[in-house]
Amino acid sequence: MRLRDLDLNLLVIFHQIVVDKSVSGAAENLGISQPAVSNALKRLRAAFNDELFVRTRYGMQPTPYASLLVEPIAQTIDLLNTAINQQDSFDPLKSKKCFYVAMTDIGDIYFLPRLIDTLLTQYPGISVKTLRSHAGLATSLAEGEIDLAIGLHPELQAGFYQRRLFHHRYVCLCRKDHPLIRLPITRENFCHYGHIKITSPGTGHGEIDTIMQHAGLERDIRLEIPHFIAVAHILQNTDLVATVPERFALSCLGPFNLRSLPLPIDLPEIAINLFWHSKYHRDPANKWFRQLIFELFVD
Repeated sequence: MRLRDLDLNLLVIFHQIVVDKSVSGAAENLGISQPAVSNALKRLRAAFNDELFVRTRYGMQPTPYASLLVEPIAQTIDLLNTAINQQDSFDPLKSKKCFYVAMTDIGDIYFLPRLIDTLLTQYPGISVKTLRSHAGLATSLAEGEIDLAIGLHPELQAGFYQRRLFHHRYVCLCRKDHPLIRLPITRENFCHYGHIKITSPGTGHGEIDTIMQHAGLERDIRLEIPHFIAVAHILQNTDLVATVPERFALSCLGPFNLRSLPLPIDLPEIAINLFWHSKYHRDPANKWFRQLIFELFVD
């Protein structure tokens, strides 16, 4: 007999008869009629070409052949029940799961302190690993190698869900005693001082420089770097300035003794979204983690 020729629902009834040792008891616990169980048993006997159960004073007892099937069928049903129930719930208080999140270095600076503090104090078994966005990000999300992605990812369209967290507004960042602080924020004054250009590949930040050029801002670029992590360290000891997202600037003011200033032109705000693949939209762990991020960071 081939497995594909067998109605697998019959195995559930087989297992219940083994447990209850009674056709009527199995029917009651399964919530179906006794004739339905009797009919299922008849089909099982025909399929296996064996009586499977015989009536005794101790109830329905499996035949020697059926006894060989009892444990494998019970294990299979138990495994299926476990798998199905795992899709219905996720307990972050007991879980030891590590979530993988793709974000930029500026994401590390902005998101991680508050996120990790929340996890350590409320969900100590949960851990996080961050990775940089890459060309295969869509595939990594689809295959479950990465759980979530945060940032500007216009390439994540078909097959993905997204939710807006906030918009990035840009400001000028400089040291607290910078000469620019005492001057009107005109285009000329803004462009007079040396600038740090942050390209941050795979994000929308590099587009800001293109917009500035189209607006006629001829900045004196003295340093070009692909990340934000060193910006505050450099600014606190030089007269360089940098155009950065406001949330990043706010995290640097106190620790690095810096100041933020308005820009001389209006720059478009960049939407920062949370992305996940549709395959994991109903996954309870993924759902719980993204909801936590919404609650902590959504505007």
